[in-house]
Amino acid sequence: MKVSDILRIKGGTLYTTSPDESLFNALKLMADRDIGSLVVMEHGELVGMLTVRELTQVLVKMGGNVSTTMVRTAMDDAPLTCTSETDMDEVRRMMLDRHARYMPVMNKKMLMGVISFHDVARAVVDSQNFENQMLKAYIHDWPEGQEPADPPIL
Repeated sequence: MKVSDILRIKGGTLYTTSPDESLFNALKLMADRDIGSLVVMEHGELVGMLTVRELTQVLVKMGGNVSTTMVRTAMDDAPLTCTSETDMDEVRRMMLDRHARYMPVMNKKMLMGVISFHDVARAVVDSQNFENQMLKAYIHDWPEGQEPADPPIL
């Protein structure tokens, strides 16, 4: 399974912000849209990622007052990225290694989408459910009089 499979199911809605936007406005957008991240774009290029993690750290550091703080101050300026052709096993490994909950999907310098750890987990569960259904259907349709061979003893 590839990242493109998740993007096809998820759809193409993207939420972005500028590094010079106020952190309060970015936080408001995230709350209004019920999203956990914003891709930070400048002059059409990815320059960072703003997630709940970064917001929490800045809110604590600033004592809750972020009215004059800009997104640039809080964003992760070296976000983990992948392409639509990246294999899901690799994405899981990358996200786990970096504790990343969101990952921009890039095609060279073009933003194609964002996948979340939730999206990845859902894809894995859906894939396993489909495989289980196929196995159950296969076993159910087993020809009469033919028993499956015992598994080899290792």
